[in-house]
Amino acid sequence: MHTLLIPTRSVFAATPRTRIIVADLGPSAFRFHAGQAVLAGLADSTVTRPYSIACSPRQSDHDKAIELLVQVDDVASPDPHLERAEAGTLLRIEGPFGSFGLPSPLAERRLLLVAGGTGIAPLRSIMWDTLEREPDVGITLIYSARAPEEFAFLEELGALESAHRIELALTVTRQSASTWTGARGRIDQALMTAALKTAETRCALCGPSGFVADVTALLTQSGVPHDRIVTETYAA
Repeated sequence: MHTLLIPTRSVFAATPRTRIIVADLGPSAFRFHAGQAVLAGLADSTVTRPYSIACSPRQSDHDKAIELLVQVDDVASPDPHLERAEAGTLLRIEGPFGSFGLPSPLAERRLLLVAGGTGIAPLRSIMWDTLEREPDVGITLIYSARAPEEFAFLEELGALESAHRIELALTVTRQSASTWTGARGRIDQALMTAALKTAETRCALCGPSGFVADVTALLTQSGVPHDRIVTETYAA
């Protein structure tokens, strides 16, 4: 475990309700496994919260930074948090921690990632780590969000799909007047069957607890044994 005081390199919008914060590691050594998290907060605040690291270890080493996907809360809160961060803001980072992730090397040649909302963060880390270390593994990502504008990293994911590096299935769970022409509704058995190529698939899920429980049930109904399913949940 490390405790670092490091500056924010950049902050940019991922969705209307989330920001991507890039924390500059500089010469600091920070080793983690794909899927792990950190406690993060402003250096001058006592408030820290857990955030999954959204980049792979190799990306972090190359860029000398870590990326966090942060939900935007009330900036007028008496306990200022990361939504107030901007370039140059000093952050306190503690970690890494957590056991969510994949075995290495991966025994299965298929990987199914299922994300709900900001659960995409650790799965993005796992996705890139797998693409970098085991490019022969076929990756499918199912990503569920409330509205079309709430898909983080969408341009990147679309580019990976266009390059045939991943298969991507997006679904929107709330009705809206948007021009969205993709899938709507919660992940169901039909979507799972289409995405799941074989029961010999490693599955990694992240999202609210109810979402993860529902997806786990769909996977087991499809014949995937529990020992091939790893999960991480967060409070919605």
